[in-house]
Amino acid sequence: MREHYKLQLKSLCDQIAQLGQFCDDSLVGAINALHDHDSELAQRIYQSDYIVDQKEREIENLCLSIILHQQPIASDLRLVSSALKLITDMERIGDQSCDIAEIVMHLDYAESVHFKLIEDMAKIARAMVQDAVEAFINRDMALAQSVIKRDDQVDNFLVEARELMAKLIVEHDHDAATIVDMVMIAKYIERIGDHATNVANWAIFSITGSHPDKHPADAGVEVSNNGEADAALLRA
Repeated sequence: MREHYKLQLKSLCDQIAQLGQFCDDSLVGAINALHDHDSELAQRIYQSDYIVDQKEREIENLCLSIILHQQPIASDLRLVSSALKLITDMERIGDQSCDIAEIVMHLDYAESVHFKLIEDMAKIARAMVQDAVEAFINRDMALAQSVIKRDDQVDNFLVEARELMAKLIVEHDHDAATIVDMVMIAKYIERIGDHATNVANWAIFSITGSHPDKHPADAGVEVSNNGEADAALLRA
């Protein structure tokens, strides 16, 4: 029975890694479709949303099965309960990647020089998603903290994108509707960064038992070599 329990916990981490890969594929595909003016690729990404949704349900069912049948305690319970929380953010990342793809499907904008800002923004958000998932799976406190710190970079890109798009309308007479679409894409990427930050917060909670968003000072707690927090932060 104990061996089965260990296999379930390993399967949980493996499936979260798969979910992270699905989200990454969606985001990369949407941004590539934008860069290449590829409406067919955008449509495929948009229609693939069910894959992330299905994986979210599979992970949710596994978490509930572990809680019901194994009755985990302490760090294992934090791992499972954190997984239940973060998969909602992962599903939203998949949704927002598909939202970007939906815009690209109907976007008619030939001046791709202005995509670079959005592409640079997407690179940071993508790395945040990858690192947040890795931090959760490997119980890596430092990596989770680095994801949280990078959220400001994505926010700054959004401000820059809005200013650029407003300038294109005022000074270069670009089509306002198209520029609004571009701002929406930037906003979706900013939200992806927010969700990656949430995943990183849950990674920290799974290690320390304290959520940085509710207890900001705990985001800098030092962790022992085995990945557990100091005894004062342990939560059963």
